[in-house]
Amino acid sequence: MPHPKPATLGQLKATSYRYRTVKQELRENLVQRLRDGRELFPGILGYRQTVIPQVVNAILSRHDMLFLGLRGQAKTRMLRMLPELMDEWVPVLAGLEIPDDPLEPSTTMGRRLVQAQGYDAQVRWMHRSERYHEKLATPDVTIADLIGEIDIVKHAEGRYLSDESTMHFGLIPRTNRGLFAINELPDLAPRIQVGLFNVLEERDVQIRGYPIRLNLDVCLVFTANPEDYTNRGRIVTPLKDRIGSVIRTHYPATVEEAMSITRANAWLDRDPAASGATARTRSQGGAAGLPKVTVPDYLHRVIEEAVTLARKSPHINQASGVSVRMSIACAENLVSSGERRGIITGEERVVARVCDLAHLVASCRGKLELMLAEDGQNTDDKLVVSLFGEAVKGVFAKVADLDDYEEIAEQFKEGLTLAVGDDVAAMEQVANMKHVTGLVKAAGELAKKLGLDPKDEHQLASAGEFLLEALYVNNRLSKHAGAKGTSYRG
Repeated sequence: MPHPKPATLGQLKATSYRYRTVKQELRENLVQRLRDGRELFPGILGYRQTVIPQVVNAILSRHDMLFLGLRGQAKTRMLRMLPELMDEWVPVLAGLEIPDDPLEPSTTMGRRLVQAQGYDAQVRWMHRSERYHEKLATPDVTIADLIGEIDIVKHAEGRYLSDESTMHFGLIPRTNRGLFAINELPDLAPRIQVGLFNVLEERDVQIRGYPIRLNLDVCLVFTANPEDYTNRGRIVTPLKDRIGSVIRTHYPATVEEAMSITRANAWLDRDPAASGATARTRSQGGAAGLPKVTVPDYLHRVIEEAVTLARKSPHINQASGVSVRMSIACAENLVSSGERRGIITGEERVVARVCDLAHLVASCRGKLELMLAEDGQNTDDKLVVSLFGEAVKGVFAKVADLDDYEEIAEQFKEGLTLAVGDDVAAMEQVANMKHVTGLVKAAGELAKKLGLDPKDEHQLASAGEFLLEALYVNNRLSKHAGAKGTSYRG
């Protein structure tokens, strides 16, 4: 939307505009959203009854906030949605290095400008996107980066050190009339954290010990991992004491919640139209002509169960956490594995199968931090395979009884071998299954329990392989992977 028209202080005073601090502005706009029943954080799932009420209370209390939680818990994403609670446009005095309100200037420079030009002082309208600044905390961040520094050139021109005009301002003063975020607060050196004390409590800054005070109107928000996160710094205690509210985030409480989050964030629909590709790109190829991949609900559930097990595993450093990004990356690679099979076999439509899970190890590397005593060559890969095996076992147990398939397992003990693999087309897979008495029928019954169509050979092949994998992870069958492909044996 275009900004309002007033271009001078006189014109602004003739309007209904009134000065509000940033925190008061956030509070009043939040109240209006709550009354209108509008969603506060669109796309943030699983936090409606837990995290969002904490954020609402903090804003109503006009607090600075610290989002505390493990990696992959949408902390930064929520920070970047907070500016939506600010007015779309606010007036500031034009020509100043620090944004300042025309009616209530808080800086010496702003007051001088209004005193010198009066009602003719120029006003510019600042969009809320300009009022949000974010800084990733790293050990090399300095006070000059955040607060500011003496500008020697300006001082050499004859200006006094007590004059604001001799300053080169840092990010926080430049965010006056806005919202400033610091990501990974513990990574800031303790002496830099101390430099934030005055900003949080007295709402002013002092530079280089000179008697220069800037009365700032800014809301500060931070993110941090819990303090016991290994090899990380700490938030100094007096700084924590000055932060109004600490918002605790968490991982999805249920598998269903986790599945919803993954579906909302993963690139699962590879249709070029859904991917935002232009008509010209689609006509030139792009994703056109690629097989359509469907991920059955049970396989998505296996991924989320495996991630949930990882968050409880004693072999994984739980202080580091297991990010939701692992679920997202696994779901995307599951689709890609199905795409690859469809391209190789020439199938126009593909249903993901258990064989695709073998390719998800690459999605998990770097997302699990093992306990130091267990950190060895390929240890993480073996652990991931084990987690997916346990997940298959758990998901299968909820829909079927393993004892019902003893007759199928007995046939393999007599020397039967069934070839499967991610390069085998669904039609060929079903044809191979027919060599095992009762397997096709059992797969059809299991398909119904899984919500699949047993008359569709793609879905039937997926259900049949799930059944065989369940027998394998429960030690009823063995599985051999070699140069000629994968096969189940007795």
